[in-house]
Amino acid sequence: MKVRVAVVGAGGRLGAVAARAVEASVHFELVARVERGMELVAELQSSRAELALDATEAGLGAQHARLMLEHGVRPVIGTSGVSPAEAQSLNELAVERGLGGLIVPNFSLGIVLLEQAAREAARHYAACELIEMHHERKKDAPSGTALHLGRELAAVRGGAEIPIHSVRLPGLYAHQLAIFGAPGETYTLRHDMSGPEGFAPGILAALRHARTARGIAVGLVHAL
Repeated sequence: MKVRVAVVGAGGRLGAVAARAVEASVHFELVARVERGMELVAELQSSRAELALDATEAGLGAQHARLMLEHGVRPVIGTSGVSPAEAQSLNELAVERGLGGLIVPNFSLGIVLLEQAAREAARHYAACELIEMHHERKKDAPSGTALHLGRELAAVRGGAEIPIHSVRLPGLYAHQLAIFGAPGETYTLRHDMSGPEGFAPGILAALRHARTARGIAVGLVHAL
């Protein structure tokens, strides 16, 4: 039987892509499109959703994930702004309730590959800075993707903070650069997206992971 999925924030760009991906999947059934002004818990309960993907506004992800877990729904959070402390608290709640889910700073498969290459580069270069560029409608800065990558690289480098530069301009969509420097050379990793359609494979991978996960992990890499 198909797993019942609710998309929270289905009226937005990412939410619309997620809804289409779920509808086209042989593994999942879209049972609720939750949009602004609708009551989240009521929609989850009436639809009998088993999984819920949150694609709402930055800063709401942790709150929504907690509500989902408290009502027996496995969360996939694609909304920016979930702090490491909030992620840990959600993981503890999920384990306590025998549930699982995933917090995903970026659903792009290419970003996972960039992060893997960047962690390796951070072992060999003493200097690194990140540039993230997005369309002017993106409210949060730095992006969740850049913050997550910065924390990953800082861990490799023993805690040294990674500078992040944010750009918001018309004509951009989503772009991530990691630039490493040493005397006489630089090494640049870059990922570019021209639209949200590229998130669909990662969304489905995250949902498949959350279906059987125990606890809440951070990063699409756990689903691949």
